[in-house]
Amino acid sequence: MTKKLIALDLDGTTLNSTSLISTKTARILQKARDKGHVVSIATGRPYRMSTHYYQQLKLDTPMVNFNGALVHKPQQKWAYEKEYSIQREIAFEILAQKEKLHLDFIAAENRENFFIDSLQNFQKDFFAADTASDANLFSQLKNNPTSVMLKTKNEYSSFVVETLTKQFADDIEVRTWGGPNAVLEVVPKGVQKTMAVSVVAESMQIKQKDIIAFGDEHNDVELLDYAGWGVAMKNGTEQVKSVANDITDKTNDEDGMVEYLEDLLAI
Repeated sequence: MTKKLIALDLDGTTLNSTSLISTKTARILQKARDKGHVVSIATGRPYRMSTHYYQQLKLDTPMVNFNGALVHKPQQKWAYEKEYSIQREIAFEILAQKEKLHLDFIAAENRENFFIDSLQNFQKDFFAADTASDANLFSQLKNNPTSVMLKTKNEYSSFVVETLTKQFADDIEVRTWGGPNAVLEVVPKGVQKTMAVSVVAESMQIKQKDIIAFGDEHNDVELLDYAGWGVAMKNGTEQVKSVANDITDKTNDEDGMVEYLEDLLAI
């Protein structure tokens, strides 16, 4: 079989509802790699909140973070690396609207660091850090961040997306992580996973028709539409299902992605 680039969303797709990679998922993805296929993570998460999954899967391939605002080879110099940023003033304007937008916390992000609005809002599960002392306050943000991460409640998620998209229409995109949490990623206008995955494909000399992409949320829509074969998760949104070539029979809690992949690649 022709070498494929397998582009994997994390939350709601590769990860189960407890944000873990199952033993079966890791095993089948390794089988795909043993057959010569390329596995690449394409996530809304920051690098530091996804690096442990990259390591668990024993990957050495390019990785997409921040919904496409960063495409890189972790811990390596890579000629194709790209990183985009938003104006820090926008981050502070969003912070000023925290109460109006019903936000639990706001964090400005770059590749390795985050700057949170208040240490009282620190949640170690979200920030891949053990203590609040590892956090930086927003006032310490001196450069343009790669993205701004927002956490709200599910009932306010659409309101936040619509409000910010309208307010900063020329400057930003607001994307979701997917999965059970209402986490939104604010990235520069025009940035999305498709652009970054196309860079990965070019670097690996893989044609668009040989890209297989899996996703579950609206931040995966363009990617599944672009890929040679786009697969939506059974637990995905109707929007992402509407552009997909196919839908998994099982959810992310049932290893739906890798069971589909196993059948598709006959591995």
